[in-house]
Amino acid sequence: MIEVNCNLCGRDEWQVRFPATLNGRLSDPHALDVSAFRCTSPGYGNHAQIVQCNHCGLVYANPRWSDEDLLAAYTAVEDETYQAERHGRELTFRKHLRELEKRAGPAAARSLLDVGAYIGVFVEAAAAAGWQAMGIEPSAWAVAAAQKQGVNVIQGTQDAPELAGRQFDVITWWDVVEHLDDPAAEIAKSCQLLKPGGWLALHTMDVDSLTARLMGRRWPWLMDMHLYYFSQQSLAQMMAQAGFVQIESAVQGRYLSLGYLVSRLTAWNRGLGWLAGKIVNGLRLNHTEIPVNFGDLFTIYGRKPMNN
Repeated sequence: MIEVNCNLCGRDEWQVRFPATLNGRLSDPHALDVSAFRCTSPGYGNHAQIVQCNHCGLVYANPRWSDEDLLAAYTAVEDETYQAERHGRELTFRKHLRELEKRAGPAAARSLLDVGAYIGVFVEAAAAAGWQAMGIEPSAWAVAAAQKQGVNVIQGTQDAPELAGRQFDVITWWDVVEHLDDPAAEIAKSCQLLKPGGWLALHTMDVDSLTARLMGRRWPWLMDMHLYYFSQQSLAQMMAQAGFVQIESAVQGRYLSLGYLVSRLTAWNRGLGWLAGKIVNGLRLNHTEIPVNFGDLFTIYGRKPMNN
């Protein structure tokens, strides 16, 4: 476990916002559990100490695992449950793509890089809409699953040699920024990988949302795998520091099957999950996708200056 300075302002003065949970795997330096880093991990409430910077207000896990340990975990992670929710994710990503195109314009055979592409669902949706789309992803399992379906996803990070010297019209990060050891540096790398006038879209949780503030320590996104808890303001500041302009954000939910939603609810509250499961199973609605939006997820967009 290592202690880190604030990734936004660089200071090392903070106050504890949420103490490490007794069952939090990150509270034990000898208990890194790769399964806690799956996208569909049910480990709600398991988390390291979460602090808030006294100067800029950024919320982050501190202390935490090293970058090398985190990358090793994400390289090794496997997540079959994610495959089972593919249809709901397809609906979500099509909606995200429509919102992105309102700002960045239609595909017109332009290039797009999806960072943290996992099994390539968004890459596939973008390619179907006419984008020259590719993805980059550290998980060997996820890359193999994407390539098996013929989706253009390569293994690695933004430092991959395959990306050296390339530039894209659009770069997307869907539920990625909160997992990164150094998001400020990675956002700056995306700026370098964009063509002048290109767009970056990031989707993450909003720690200052009404839902997060009302739920407090019971907010389900407090998890081992999340290192940063941005507000719309703090993430906009980080993007501006990296050189982005025309920065704007919007609350955006997602589509989930009722069966999957019940499994998430059960992980958070067993009693409520049991009751919801009885209802959903009784009505045979497990595979019904519904839009879910509690106001605590948002997408932020920024444009690289034309003269940069």
